[in-house]
Amino acid sequence: MLRDAVLTILKERGDYVSGAEISRALDVTRMAVSNTVRALREEGYVIDAATNRGYCLRASADRLTAGDVFPYLPEARRETVRCFDAIDSTNTYLKREAMRGVADGLCAIANEQTEGRGRVGRPFLSAPNCGVYLSMLLRPDCAPAEATALTAHTAVAVCRALERACGVQAGVKWTNDIVLGTHKICGILTELSVEGESGALDSVVIGVGVNANNADFPPELRDVAGSVYLETGARVDRARLAAELVLALDAMYDAWRRDPRAYLEAYRALCVTTGREVRVLRGGRGRRAYAEAVTDDFGLLVRYDDGTRETVAGGEVSVRGLFGYQ
Repeated sequence: MLRDAVLTILKERGDYVSGAEISRALDVTRMAVSNTVRALREEGYVIDAATNRGYCLRASADRLTAGDVFPYLPEARRETVRCFDAIDSTNTYLKREAMRGVADGLCAIANEQTEGRGRVGRPFLSAPNCGVYLSMLLRPDCAPAEATALTAHTAVAVCRALERACGVQAGVKWTNDIVLGTHKICGILTELSVEGESGALDSVVIGVGVNANNADFPPELRDVAGSVYLETGARVDRARLAAELVLALDAMYDAWRRDPRAYLEAYRALCVTTGREVRVLRGGRGRRAYAEAVTDDFGLLVRYDDGTRETVAGGEVSVRGLFGYQ
């Protein structure tokens, strides 16, 4: 798309670049470049023009188009990243692509999801122009049970991307909620597809939804949900955050394939659940406990009031002081 190609050149250059140079690089006419710059200005990009110097991008609009994200990514990685203004669900899209036989590494990034979802089919608020909604398709050569550790590894990767892009130190509420302060700013949804006859793992789709510049939430979510902006007062460069998420997930996947516990110690250090009073929820009922440690298999070791211990491998665990749990 010409618009994205011109914007990528302007962002990468960071200084004046002539219309003639852009037209040669993209094999289009000078008029096409001029019209594209005019359209970018109408979208909110601030682009100076000077005689004998060309165009210079002074300020970007808050968008998640390929032209915004790609300058933060290595050129080779851009080939397998697709950006959407709106989509039903980035996870659903990649699951469809997986059925078509697409190789692993494909990423989908969206400015808005109309059918975003979290664990157990719960809706995930994915409002436009404020969050980063991203999914990655993986095809690991392992048993389905071995792939479950990818969720915890992803949590570490997300925290690292947030630190690089936003300068914040987020934490992980076991197992897959990213928190800043006492509020959830990001959810992770990992979906496995298994071959029906053999039971072999076909693909894994990891979805990440980050509340970046959200300024408010519906009343029913205000005790739970937060955003980087609400917690810090600073606006997020969503395009850079999206790119940092891609790079962090790539690094995570490489590390996990070498060692399925590669991020275990990092996860333990980031986990805000351990060392606190929790409530283990099952069947609509809660039982008070103390979270002692994250096990080597990324389970949560808890001690109940009667002194008995249990490793919780999945399900809901509420943490005192987080998400309105007192």
